[in-house]
Amino acid sequence: MATRWGICSAGKISHDFSVALRTLTPEDHEIVAVAARDLQHAEEFAKKHNIPRAYGSYDELAKDPDIDIVYIGTVHPYHLSTGKLFMKAKKNVLIEKPLAMNLREVKELISAAQDNNVFFMEAVWTRFFPVSVELKRLLAQGEVGDVQMFRTDLGAPLTHIPRFAEKKLGGGALLDLGIYCLQFVLVLFNGERPESIQATGHCIDTGVDGTAVLVLRFSGNRLAICTCSITLMLTCDAVITGTKGNIKLPKPMWCPTTLEVNGKQMQFPLPEAAMPLNFTNSAGLRYEAEEVRRCLLKGLKESPGMPWAHSSLIAEIIDEARRQLGVIYDQDNTQ
Repeated sequence: MATRWGICSAGKISHDFSVALRTLTPEDHEIVAVAARDLQHAEEFAKKHNIPRAYGSYDELAKDPDIDIVYIGTVHPYHLSTGKLFMKAKKNVLIEKPLAMNLREVKELISAAQDNNVFFMEAVWTRFFPVSVELKRLLAQGEVGDVQMFRTDLGAPLTHIPRFAEKKLGGGALLDLGIYCLQFVLVLFNGERPESIQATGHCIDTGVDGTAVLVLRFSGNRLAICTCSITLMLTCDAVITGTKGNIKLPKPMWCPTTLEVNGKQMQFPLPEAAMPLNFTNSAGLRYEAEEVRRCLLKGLKESPGMPWAHSSLIAEIIDEARRQLGVIYDQDNTQ
């Protein structure tokens, strides 16, 4: 029986996710309904993607009895409210990253999932790319020895796009881009909490971080250096250095299709999409959908590939980095 999806929000990332689902067999994945805050937008989206039902509110989607899991593609200040809405309706949930605005909100979502006994995952799609699966295998077999350092940069001039620059939309380099860097850090260092977090950078005139540089020190003097920016075009690659060599993730490291191990390059091409996509390599969103189906079929409430503990630690690190940079959102002041 197919996993029946509901799509929450009719924006660009929801379009790409819906297209990616169509690269999978319809016997495994089916889009049942879409909801937007405006019925016309939902109907236009439904027509474009051949989705049977369209709703003009998220509440209507939450009440649909024929949905197994809801994909939430709203801007992240709304992740907490929409996530809790669907969980209370006993819907499993896949929420776009960043999971929430801060650690407090992440904990609220985890508690809601536990209270309502539903599956819940942060949509860190990179975790499930074939490159990432191969990377974990190589690390486990000691291909480059013990990892000692990780260096990654991710940035582009994006301040002209409101959701990247506006504080009320949860803008800023750390929340939008830093999560890609940090999720790799947790893979490489097995979810270990860093012994120290040092952050520097600058804020733009809207009050969000324009560029942030994080230095994380782990036990045994292991280091991770992450740079993210919404003002600068960076290299957008990554290098893992071990005691026996290195692994490179060339651009685009946030959705990789190439892995270079001690100078030897491996390619992992993505399937062709049937419709134009908004973002680089978005056909790769299919892999997180496959992970969701695997988890649901096994009766799991969280994904072994993207556990709640990793989502919490990412939020904790970003909270501390924002504290050092002086970036405060309205959600930070909620009691």
